[in-house]
Amino acid sequence: MDEGGSRIRRRVLVRKRNRPSLENVVATPTAAELKPSDEGEDEEMVAGSRRRKTVDVQPVENIDSEEDMFGDHDSFAENSFLAQVDDLEQKYLQLPEHRKHATDHATEDLCSESITPNTLSIATVGGCTELKIDEHTKNQSGHEDVPIEPEADILYSVPSSQVLFFKNLHSSSDDLVDPSTEERNGNSSSHETVNQELPINSIEQPQQTDKSSSKVRTSSGVNRRKSLKDHLKSAMTGNAKAQTPIFSRTKQLKETLLSEEINVAKKTIESSSDDIGPFYSLPSKISGLSSFGIELGFFVEEYAGSKGKFPPIKRREKKSLYIATIEKGHSLVNSLIETGRISSLGLVVVDELHMIGEGSRGAILEMTLAKILYTSKTTQIIGMSATLNNVEDLQEFLQAEYYTSQFRPVELKEYLKINNAIYEVDSKAENGMTFSRLLNYKYSDSLRKMDPDHLVALVTEVIPNYSCLVFCPTKKNCENVAEMICKLLSKEYLKYKEKEKLEVIKNLKNISGGNLCPVLKHTIPFGVAYHHSGLTSDERKLLEEAYSTGVLCLFTCTSTLAAGVNLPARRVILRAPYVAKEFLKRNQYKQMIGRAGRAGIDSIGESILILQEKDKQQVLELISRPLENCYSHLVQEFTKGIQTLLLSLIGLKIATNLGDIYHFMSGTFFGVQQKILLKEKSLWEITVESLRYLTEKGLLQKDTILTEKRLLRKDTIYGSEEAFQYSFHITKLGRASFKGTIDLAYCDILYRDLKKGLEGLVLESLLHLIYLTTPYDMASQCDPNWMIYFQQFNHLSPAEQNVAAVVGVSENFIGKKASGQAIRKKVDKNIVNRLYLSFVLYTLLKETNIWSVSEKFNMPRGYIQSLLSGAAAFSSCVLHFCEELEEFWVYRALFVELTKKLTYCVKAELIPLMEVTGVLEGRARQLYNAGYKSLTHLANANPEVLIRTIDHLSRRQAKQIVSSAKMLLHEKAEALQEEVEELLRLPSDFPGIVASSVEKV
Repeated sequence: MDEGGSRIRRRVLVRKRNRPSLENVVATPTAAELKPSDEGEDEEMVAGSRRRKTVDVQPVENIDSEEDMFGDHDSFAENSFLAQVDDLEQKYLQLPEHRKHATDHATEDLCSESITPNTLSIATVGGCTELKIDEHTKNQSGHEDVPIEPEADILYSVPSSQVLFFKNLHSSSDDLVDPSTEERNGNSSSHETVNQELPINSIEQPQQTDKSSSKVRTSSGVNRRKSLKDHLKSAMTGNAKAQTPIFSRTKQLKETLLSEEINVAKKTIESSSDDIGPFYSLPSKISGLSSFGIELGFFVEEYAGSKGKFPPIKRREKKSLYIATIEKGHSLVNSLIETGRISSLGLVVVDELHMIGEGSRGAILEMTLAKILYTSKTTQIIGMSATLNNVEDLQEFLQAEYYTSQFRPVELKEYLKINNAIYEVDSKAENGMTFSRLLNYKYSDSLRKMDPDHLVALVTEVIPNYSCLVFCPTKKNCENVAEMICKLLSKEYLKYKEKEKLEVIKNLKNISGGNLCPVLKHTIPFGVAYHHSGLTSDERKLLEEAYSTGVLCLFTCTSTLAAGVNLPARRVILRAPYVAKEFLKRNQYKQMIGRAGRAGIDSIGESILILQEKDKQQVLELISRPLENCYSHLVQEFTKGIQTLLLSLIGLKIATNLGDIYHFMSGTFFGVQQKILLKEKSLWEITVESLRYLTEKGLLQKDTILTEKRLLRKDTIYGSEEAFQYSFHITKLGRASFKGTIDLAYCDILYRDLKKGLEGLVLESLLHLIYLTTPYDMASQCDPNWMIYFQQFNHLSPAEQNVAAVVGVSENFIGKKASGQAIRKKVDKNIVNRLYLSFVLYTLLKETNIWSVSEKFNMPRGYIQSLLSGAAAFSSCVLHFCEELEEFWVYRALFVELTKKLTYCVKAELIPLMEVTGVLEGRARQLYNAGYKSLTHLANANPEVLIRTIDHLSRRQAKQIVSSAKMLLHEKAEALQEEVEELLRLPSDFPGIVASSVEKV
């Protein structure tokens, strides 16, 4: 493994399936691969070899953001881009003879090269200064390399592969001229409609379309040109392999990525499955994919927080792409299994697959994948990660092949800074590093005390012309470093994009009701800001936008920005080799430095780790060691993960008897790694103990009785056929816990709380309901400020204070705690903490101003917002819990409304706008004030008008908002249409139909 700065990207790919419509994307060949000798290797890949393949790709510019990838046109829905392609199309096809002889042959040739059956690899963009073609490909295409000079704007702005495609099409139409063809075309005027677009259903049923088109060609001999949409969807899949005129490196790289995106989209749309997804990544990807969905005819649905329907709506006309968080993706898969629709799940893409080795979320991800593997033989799984080590374990678990490549499109240079000397990381050197240079920055004694790590010297080498990230160990350190840097920066930095910075400050005030963080007020004029979870999502989004557009050039941030936030930089600085108080891990280090290098802007990326002499040896070991292994987290906290998995297995009837359950467990990631993870007990013993625990807790019930001694004896179990029939079924409480995805540690507590609430539910305010939906796990981590607790309690009305008495917290107890007196009577700490958080949420719902609530409770704004989103998600879970228990029928309607209030926590008129992905409270208020008061308004908005109307809204964001609104509107219209059709359809059990079928028999 090359550790000398090359970023390692590993992609764990799909199990082999007998599904020709979902073959994997063929890797785009590099200059080194494009040789005749590679034919043998290609044949090996087609034959389905499971050997590991490594492709070395030359470094070029990194593609790490949507904006860099697509330039000025973010999707095929963009009219200006389509118009340019169409104009070019007309240029080559405007003459009658060209139109007569336009044929599908060129497209078919290109498509035949782009799809290789059973080749389980995925394209990874590498680059070279110009694309070359081997003799085999040249002979197939029959075209020589013809450079096209960018004389006309239209030719230069359209991707070069399209220029080549239309030139080839023009040439082929000239070559195909013969009298019989002219005669046939002259007698058939119906085939001259070259510019008509295919109907939507033709996109959804490509196989039928291909069959019908082949019949037309056979009977009439007329070759009809496909519509522009079909050229974009099918022809471009092969263009990456076609000979390409010489354009700039950036244009070639953009084009290659674009063709890959279309290849994946086309193959997924042509799948016979009904549903696509879930896509484990940030829900923000929805806005970027909505425009593709509108153009290519599929829905994009969000499953995050309290959003998402279970089971998902079954689409008859269009397919769906689900973008889900790990937790929601798990619930989505459960609902599909329960309704017998799991086989309709065509493709599951897991981004950041290394998350499988991280805590409880990793356990949930593992459960999801294990269920898919066990229940569906047609679903494909694609996993992607840049920081995986023990890929072989994951390969065995996923029954997959994997593609590995060590490369970085933008070169990354790693440096270490000790005192004022900078060393370059060099794996070939004796001690792992070589001297690079000394810092050339004059420090006075006073400045050196303020900035002992020379951060100002390091950042001023980059900003303001390039961007920079400074990773800090803690949130407080982020703010302190940002302020310190601004104190030492020259006043000249204030003049750089001064108006744009003032606009950022103005917009921060607008989204915060006139409030502004004093640290940001001081730092933003210098182009500097901090970024951590203490900020609200509105503030983070606005700052990220300003950073992406170059208004802000420096972020001081915590390690959380390294994963999931697309904010690359020219230089990444690690303030210290620590995350909080723990020493940096290899995976964390790789994730952080991976932010360095910006595609299309920078030709190089740099990372600098600042360390003290005492940490030098440990850091050198860190850099030289391999990435950490991923381990299953099903066994954690007394096998809680296994207990949750077993409950869902029996609840979904995936496996109910002991033999099937053990067989399932053997196929999990945990089963693959059991020899490593289990020292004292076997997988069998842990499975049996977990089943006993669930039975004792009242979540499962045994159907047959076996003694404990007999149950634990493996020889008896394996030797007795009767024992394998030993089975379980889920109880009502167990089903409620499973359906509500309630943590098993809290399911019985939740049941008692809800039961107690029925005895004296206080409905004069929302406080009691909010208490019931306040997350238990956040309460256990809470540390109340007792003086604030007492003050807020005294501000409550008598009815609201009665809620505290009902749950078991008295005013006397809070008063004594606030005054520091000793408490003799024991009170449940979790109840007290939970009520305190309920006060925070209740105040927030009443005021809807997070700044005032933050001030009242002395809590970070970001924490309060996390509490709110956690309460919204838990409220949805409690609602599903109550739906399974008849005794809690009264809660159902109450929790539906409460979940909606917690989800949006805004005035009612803003809720329709906030359904649109990417529109948060601040943006929703701006849109509402500008006259866009409904989803219909946004769906019909002109992005250019939005840019002029809404402050600090970029063109890309405006397009994404409009695309997302259109997608939501189409979804709602489609659902209503399907409901109408369902109501008007004659029932299958209608007496007349039954009688006639009996007569036929």
